[in-house]
Amino acid sequence: MTDLKPITALNGDSAAVDTIATLTIRENPDLALASVAARHGAGDTVAARLKDALSLSLLAPAHWAAAGDYAAIWLGPDQWMVNAEYGTHALLASDLKAIVGDAGSVTEQTDGWCCFDVEGEQLVAAFERLCALDFAQMQPGQANRTTIHHLGCLVVRTDAGASVFGPRSSARSLHHALIEAAYSVA
Repeated sequence: MTDLKPITALNGDSAAVDTIATLTIRENPDLALASVAARHGAGDTVAARLKDALSLSLLAPAHWAAAGDYAAIWLGPDQWMVNAEYGTHALLASDLKAIVGDAGSVTEQTDGWCCFDVEGEQLVAAFERLCALDFAQMQPGQANRTTIHHLGCLVVRTDAGASVFGPRSSARSLHHALIEAAYSVA
């Protein structure tokens, strides 16, 4: 039998952590991800079911919310990216489908995305160089789509800093862009 071993998006045995001056960039490989899209006219039903089952309130555009083990990022009208710790929620997509039923469509996204958590004093200056978002005005709890290094990404403003979600197949390019931005403000 084949002995398979999981690797991170950056092809490592463990998550990469880079500290450049005051900025720390951490690869976050322990996330289960699933997109949830309400079917036509069922947005309120999906939101109510997720709130009842997970205590997760699905917020307005350009926001994200967390409750317990779960977080949801607004992607578009009646569309969200839900994430949880992979170690305890490896079957997140099937669990969400059981909750939303025929009112929504759920798609497994775990291996399609990578995530980097960025923290430090020069966070705003780094993101001013990375993307077109007005990052200085973003408050914790806000999230938005943007382009970083020609890659479609999600930027989530957290209490500690920011989380950047990008295509897993381009994880090295995204990581390189984050590192270069950190060096440019160091």
